[in-house]
Amino acid sequence: MKYYGTYRLVKNEDLNHHGTLFAGRMSEWFVESCFITVANEYKHPENLVCLKIHEVSFKKPIKKGEIIKVESKIIYAGKTSVTVYGRVNRSDSDEVIVEGFLTFVCVDKNGVKMPHNLTIDNPSTKEDIELLNKVKNFRK
Repeated sequence: MKYYGTYRLVKNEDLNHHGTLFAGRMSEWFVESCFITVANEYKHPENLVCLKIHEVSFKKPIKKGEIIKVESKIIYAGKTSVTVYGRVNRSDSDEVIVEGFLTFVCVDKNGVKMPHNLTIDNPSTKEDIELLNKVKNFRK
């Protein structure tokens, strides 16, 4: 699967009491990016709900004025669920500063799980194989 990405400018209203990006705001952007990734592939965003946020790790602070790239890609597709890997880096660096996984579930208009019929290719890169193994570990 391919990465989908969005850019964000960190502004005053995004900061915590330490003057760095508030984890809640980063989490909002992270979930949004992962949702957009699934919606682009599934084409029916009205049927998607976030089930779980897994292992989001904040590795370094992000400061006001920095431009960050939030990108994500689908790693696993079950019958009704889809798990997405997301990562964040500064626009001028490839160093990952935030990363994690989210699982979305496909539901009907009554909120009942339903098949999404989404298929993804088997992992072909070392990165995708490692990410799929991580997903399998926390799905146990």
